[in-house]
Amino acid sequence: MTVDQERILRSPKFQELVRARSGFAWTLAAVMLVIYLGFIFAVAFARNTMAMKIGAGVTSLGIVIGLLVIISAFLLTGIYVWRANTKFDDLISDLRKEFP
Repeated sequence: MTVDQERILRSPKFQELVRARSGFAWTLAAVMLVIYLGFIFAVAFARNTMAMKIGAGVTSLGIVIGLLVIISAFLLTGIYVWRANTKFDDLISDLRKEFP
């Protein structure tokens, strides 16, 4: 490891960036895990509720909730990208100014 790499790794701004990114990523991962496991447990333990037909069609409540699980994954990804393009990019820009 070079001296410059060691300086960057010890930088308080770099450590703040790593903490912020990893903390936010783990939070979003935990949210997605809760959503996904909630769906799996609902399918396993509330079969009759999940099998309820919605309207006159063939769509069940489980299919609608499954689609919401998929949509939530896209939304959480969008939230991460938005955060990365605002706060995280600002921290990276500050680091680049400090270590040209």
